[in-house]
Amino acid sequence: MALSVDTFFLNPEAQGTLQAQIQELIAAGILSGRFGVGDKLPSSRKLAKHLGVSRITVTLAYTELVANDYLSARGRSGYFVSDSAPVPPSYAPAPQHLRDSADQLDWQRHLTRSFTGGDTPRKPQDWRSYRYPFIYGQADETLFDHANWRLCALRALGQKDFAAMTGDYFDQDDPLLLEYISRHTLPRRGILARPEEILITLGAQNALWLTSELLLNRNRKAAIEDPCYYTLRDQLAHRRCKLDIIPVDDAGLPPDQIGDDTDVIFTTPSHQSPTTVTMPMARRKALLARARDIGAVVVEDDYEFEMSFGAAPSPALKSIDADGRVIYLGSFSKSLFPGLRLGYLVGSEAFIRQARALRANVLRHPPGHIQRTVAYFLSLGHYDAQIRRTARVLQERREVLEDAIAKHGLTKVRLGKHGASGGSSLWMEGPAHLDMGPVARSLRSKGVFIEPGAPFFSAPHQPLHYYRLGYSSIPASRIPAGIALLAEALRDAGD
Repeated sequence: MALSVDTFFLNPEAQGTLQAQIQELIAAGILSGRFGVGDKLPSSRKLAKHLGVSRITVTLAYTELVANDYLSARGRSGYFVSDSAPVPPSYAPAPQHLRDSADQLDWQRHLTRSFTGGDTPRKPQDWRSYRYPFIYGQADETLFDHANWRLCALRALGQKDFAAMTGDYFDQDDPLLLEYISRHTLPRRGILARPEEILITLGAQNALWLTSELLLNRNRKAAIEDPCYYTLRDQLAHRRCKLDIIPVDDAGLPPDQIGDDTDVIFTTPSHQSPTTVTMPMARRKALLARARDIGAVVVEDDYEFEMSFGAAPSPALKSIDADGRVIYLGSFSKSLFPGLRLGYLVGSEAFIRQARALRANVLRHPPGHIQRTVAYFLSLGHYDAQIRRTARVLQERREVLEDAIAKHGLTKVRLGKHGASGGSSLWMEGPAHLDMGPVARSLRSKGVFIEPGAPFFSAPHQPLHYYRLGYSSIPASRIPAGIALLAEALRDAGD
């Protein structure tokens, strides 16, 4: 049967080259069973005219499909669905009595634990559709160096590096990436570590999970900041360990509030999450001294240290760790893009050995191609250029945001004399009687996205009047109008 040219159309929102899109739509037709063996494809001239592309584009797509056994060429007769094309699976519908009784199991009885619920809020997947997205943790695609990232990815796909992508190294990581982190990334934070003391993770969240799995159980106690990164609190709840919830002050986590029976201390000294306060050096030394006195391990999440514009970043807590009790977490998710999901753990070799074994039991290792691509992006200098470019833009946005906040009389949480430098968010405070949850929901209809602050605090005493404004993905030109709408909503809610 000859396939009508009207069967084919290109999705205007599809990604990839035109040739790739044509290959995909033909392959999809074959795999779905719509195109059968022996069906004749339209001529390259007719299909090119119909789709509005060049004839050579269609010819190249057909040629590639022939090479992959989807199509066969028969001289002047044209192109046909190949006899050896993949056969679409046939799924016979289940009998009605089976469909009626499907999924009648009492899963509450079979599941040992529930991982739904918790404190971690779900952010909208369509946040890009908001005109004023004051969302934290998302990247501005216009700032990313797509061209050089693509070149690094292509290089990592080359024959020389093919083994790094295809091999199963069980529990090992890319030596090029480990070497760069060891020689360049960590020394900038004052940290000296050998490759054996570094483990690549699927982002900071995976690093936190590995750490809590190894160090905590029902009989041990963890100290966490309040407010804090809510996903950490959820992870620790699943570990069923005892929690010591410590309110932060204008210098971060106060060491004198940490109990004597604490086993693990979680802290974010560079940019406290979510208040963004930077822990001063005297407080850092006091925290390490307290940990030493009670025999506790310290887990340092050093997120966003690269974005310390306005002031030089403070040395990492681990850089002044004299006895190896600090486990350091770093991530490329904020500095490159969150979908990368790549981070690293740094600790004593004995700890990393166990973390590596645990990771191998769950996921072996992060994909080799991603590790090698990042290694090239770092080693060729593209990462440093990316950081400088992003920091300049974030500083500009921060200044515009601060001006708009001052103009409309909004309240930024006072961080004391230590303050906070850099980052990509501000911690804000509404009127004490106001619940920012309903305010945030009402703003969405106006194209404004903000994050209510209540989920960052531990129950039951969750103040409702705090909120966070991220500025990593909103153009500076839109910030004033977005803040004006926020100010209007706060006034209306207060009336």
